[in-house]
Amino acid sequence: MAQIGYSKKVMDHFMNPRNVGVIDDADGYGKVGNPVCGDLMEIFIKVKDERINDIKFRTFGCGSAIAVSSMVTEMAKGKLLDEAMEITRKDVADELDGLPPQKMHCSNLGADALHAAIQDYWVKTGKIKLDEVKKEDDGEGDACPT
Repeated sequence: MAQIGYSKKVMDHFMNPRNVGVIDDADGYGKVGNPVCGDLMEIFIKVKDERINDIKFRTFGCGSAIAVSSMVTEMAKGKLLDEAMEITRKDVADELDGLPPQKMHCSNLGADALHAAIQDYWVKTGKIKLDEVKKEDDGEGDACPT
């Protein structure tokens, strides 16, 4: 994988992913996928006092997708929900010391899954209505080049 241009941080989060698993009684759940490459990410959150108290992920995808899932959960853990919503796709890639251009779509999925989980919580608690949920599919980085 190193020949593709993965950083040491990407390799570490791929080989030793943090926060893997499922939270059965999650307060929020986000699921996003890319039908072109088949990557699928799920993020589960537990919230206490508007803060992400626990976070887990389950990912089906390449090494980059796993590393991104691990990193985004580390970045979000302990943050207030509003702060976690500010985590961008670029933030995730930067925190991993970059991703090869053909793998940038993975950082999109990680941030999107986190945001979907938070919005799911907000819908359940009445902070927002279902029709106010923001879709983050802007087409940026959706292709999965071979």
